[in-house]
Amino acid sequence: MKTLKHLLIAAAAPAAIGAFAVPAIAQTAGMAVANPEGAVAQSNAWKTAQSQIQTTYAAQIQQAQTRQQALNNELRPLVEAYQKAASAPGANEASLRTQAQQIQQREQAANQELARLTEPAQRARAYAVEQISAQLQAAVNAAVARKKVTMLVRPEAVIYTAPTNDITADVTAELNRLVPNVSITPPAGWQPGGQQNGQQPAAAAPAPAAPAQQPQGR
Repeated sequence: MKTLKHLLIAAAAPAAIGAFAVPAIAQTAGMAVANPEGAVAQSNAWKTAQSQIQTTYAAQIQQAQTRQQALNNELRPLVEAYQKAASAPGANEASLRTQAQQIQQREQAANQELARLTEPAQRARAYAVEQISAQLQAAVNAAVARKKVTMLVRPEAVIYTAPTNDITADVTAELNRLVPNVSITPPAGWQPGGQQNGQQPAAAAPAPAAPAQQPQGR
């Protein structure tokens, strides 16, 4: 499920730019920033759900990790052989294309295999996130009202703001109040994104780690 930044996988924030003066907008009374994904990730319900999922699906997760390593080991020599052939004088373009296609087909099959292994845990994560997200707007509204905020933006929307303007922790506190825990067992027929049984889910399980280097077409 690709809501909430792919199940709360957050990107690293850029370093602060100290040479810039504080923008006027950031000094406006009632202005605040909040990271919704960060608020959900720090909520007690999500942390508990993550722990439960790691325990409940421990065997499947371990099987997927072991299989992923085996598949990476299988693909690595194929990639190395391709790279060696590509760097050789007078490399044959047709042969290289065939090698690249074989590697890509094997990698796609590996991704599908790993998706099947991780699907139960991924569904549980998506279901937990969906339940917490259902209360996110209410949590934001409550935090905004309590802090008397008149304008709320994401942190990446401003160049600079004082740490005291960040109300992400306040949103998390409201989530903890509104949704102290969630279930990790989706009901029969449930699919991420509210789709009905038989339809494609909103997103597949995350792809496995790719080999160290991928073949590039010439």
